[in-house]
This record gives sequence, structure tokens and C-alpha cells, in this order.
Amino acid sequence: MEKKASSFSGQIGFVLAAAGSAVGVGNLWRFPYLAAKDGGGLFLLVYLVLVLTFGFTLLTSDIAIGRRTKQSAIRAYETMRPKWKFLGILTFLVPVLIMTYYAVIGGWITKYAAVYLTGQSAAAAEDGYFTSFITSPVSPVVFALLFMGVTAFIVYNGVEGGIERVSRYMMPILLVLVVVIAGYALTLRHEDASGQMRTGLEGLRYYLTPHMEGLTVSRFLQILLDAMSQLFFSLSVSMGIMITYGSYVKPDVDLNKAVNQIEIFDTGVALLAGAMIIPAVYVFSGTEGMSAGPSLMFVSLPKVFNAMGKAGMFVGILFFVTAIFATLTSCISVLESITANCMEIFHSGRKKTVLVLAVIYLAASAIIALGYSIFYFEVQLPNGSVGQLLDIMDYVSNSVMMPFIALLSTILIGWVMTPDYVIDEMQRNGETFRRKKLYRVMIRYVAPVMMLVLFLQSTGILA
Repeated sequence: MEKKASSFSGQIGFVLAAAGSAVGVGNLWRFPYLAAKDGGGLFLLVYLVLVLTFGFTLLTSDIAIGRRTKQSAIRAYETMRPKWKFLGILTFLVPVLIMTYYAVIGGWITKYAAVYLTGQSAAAAEDGYFTSFITSPVSPVVFALLFMGVTAFIVYNGVEGGIERVSRYMMPILLVLVVVIAGYALTLRHEDASGQMRTGLEGLRYYLTPHMEGLTVSRFLQILLDAMSQLFFSLSVSMGIMITYGSYVKPDVDLNKAVNQIEIFDTGVALLAGAMIIPAVYVFSGTEGMSAGPSLMFVSLPKVFNAMGKAGMFVGILFFVTAIFATLTSCISVLESITANCMEIFHSGRKKTVLVLAVIYLAASAIIALGYSIFYFEVQLPNGSVGQLLDIMDYVSNSVMMPFIALLSTILIGWVMTPDYVIDEMQRNGETFRRKKLYRVMIRYVAPVMMLVLFLQSTGILA
């Protein structure tokens, strides 16, 4: 297979870019609230086991397929088996849908960063502030377009000159910021109206302790599915991104080390995110604050920062800047996946392709941002939730297509191509693939069953 024109400079560049894709808003927002909801340390234990088995299997498959075929999703699956080209098309459609709303969420985070940077943190803590912002017909559109514009500019500048350069700076800074905020959260102390003193260390203990109260088989299955879906979305697998990034990896890079490093970076940031958010919420809101759910980042945390006093504004700035970095690196990877596929389909250059996609997604981002105001409507989704435009795009891409794609890809690799297709690439330069036996068992037997269960549960078929 011919060498791709674009490539990462080496292993560090690839790992930081791939970790940047994996570390997204889900690590800073979704992981902490799921950990709080699903038994603290119990969720963490389940998640870590899944990282080392299920997550490792899908991540390894995508990256190895990318480097072996030197193609993005559509052409990669076609190269493997022409009759399976449809799976590449399905995989390509996932980032196409995700890109319609990811910049909108990035715009929300940017808005909050701007609020804290301009000293308006008290306003962000008021009831109804977030709702008032997203239902405005102007402000959320402006911030979504700004975020989309920055993303397009970075992808426009190429793999090494744009994506890798940004990731090399952003990812180390992001890690430092997360560690600093987590460390500060552990020093917090607060006495509530009843005179009860709560500390950050007690909050950390609450986060790390497995809570087994009321645990049933049904409850454990739900925790397992929550952890699996979080891992699934966090690692950017089954959406073509890691196949695209894998196609940019040079032949001499040790994929075994690269996969391990991506796993460690992504999981480490998620665990640290929990350690910086849950203790802070616990100190000022007690165990009741843990039930905030999806509104944790935009509703509960601003109240926590406000309760910290003057230090809260500074911590709020650090947190939302960290969130911008995490969201931007993920948004870049989504747009790059679409760009790479379009370049292969239409035989067009990067700059022209990105410009066309930028126009399309600037318009799409504006429409989705207006989904809470001008284009507001509600739809009952099959999983029982009620959704608007953004929720519909998220549900179709994440809850329906991604588990279905992962199911089909495990069948393709495990039974049609056989696991040796991936194993040979992992051992391309004589490296030892230490988890080879685990990979064989997971890709052929365990992963297909897990993905089928997740798909049925996510779509509401398995209630």
C-alpha cells in the first residue's frame, strides 16, 4: 500500500494526537457524574477492567486497521473485504453526525470560560443562567461558530503542522491543569448551615469507595452498561477516527506501546476529572450534589465555584480552559476523520476539502445551536428520554450507530478476516504483542456479545 502524504512525525506526536481525540468533554463531564451515580469505586473498578479488555480490543483494532490499509474508514473496510464497504460508509457517517453538534457544546464551554475570564462568575451560578443562555437566538450561535472556525483552521493546516502541533502543546497543559485543580479540590473545607464540616479528602473517599448498598443483578448490569458506553465513547472507537489516525502512523512506530499510552492517558484524565469534580461538589453540596447528572458541568459546578469565594473564579477559569482544550482536540479529530474520507472519495486537496466542510458545518452548528430556541421541538426517543435537535443527533450517532458498527467490526475481524489480520500488524517490526491471547478471545467471543447487549439496551429494545 502506498505511503500516505500526511503522517505524524513519530510515536509521541501520534500518541498525543490520539489521546487528544480520546480525552474529550466526556472525560471531564460524563465520567464524574456516572461515577457518582453508579456507586463510586464500584464504577471505577468495572471501568478499569473494561479499559484493559474491551477498550483495548476496539482501540487496537481501529489503529492497526488504519496503519495496515493506510486508508480512512470507507476505503479501509473496502480494502479488507470489498463486500464490507458498507461498514466503512456507516462508520464515516458517525463523525458526520457528531460534527453537527460537537462545536455547539464547545461553544457552551467557551461561553463559560469567557464569563469567568471577565469576572462574571456569580452570574453563572444563578438559577436559570444556563437555560437562558442556550435558549438565546444569538449568543450560543456566535460561540458555536467561533469554536467551529478554530477547529477548521487547525485541520486546514494539516496533520503534522496543525493537529500534531496543537496536541503537543494542549495535552500536557490539560494534564497539568487537571492535576492542579484536583489537588486544590482536596484542600477544600466547608461548614454548612447545620454546622456539619465537609472536606475534600472526605469527598475523595466517597469517590473511591465502592458503594454496594442496594446492589442487585439488574443494577450491576446497568453499571456495567454505563461504564461500557462511557469507555466506548471516550476512546473514539467505532467512528473511524482511530482508523484515520492509524493511517497516519509511520511503519516503525511500536503500536503496542502507543495503545498502552493512549489507554493510560485517557483513563488517567478521566480518573483525575472525577477527583477534581466529585470532592468539590461533595464539600459544598454533600451527597445530594452528586445527583446533578448531565447538568453537573454547566449548573452544579458554577454554584460550587461561587461558593469557594474569590478562589472560585480562578478555579473556574482553569476548569473551563481545561474543558476547552479537551473538547477542541476531540472536535479536531472528528473533523479530520470526515476530511480524510472526503479527500479519498473526491480525490480533492486538504485545503479545498476543509473549506467546503467548514461552510457546511458552520451552517449545521448554527442550526443545532438554535435547536433550543427558534427550532425547538421535542421528540420521544426509543430509550425513553425526550430529545431536541442536539439530543437526536447524539442518540443516533452514539446510542445506535456506534454500538452497531462495533458489533459488525468485531464479526469482520474476529470471524471473516480472523484476528491474525490485526495481530500481524501489531507485531509488524518484531514487537511482542503481550495481550495477543486476550485479544483473540475478546474480538471473537466477548466483544460481539457485549456490543449486542449495549446496542439492544441503548436502542430501548432491552429495557
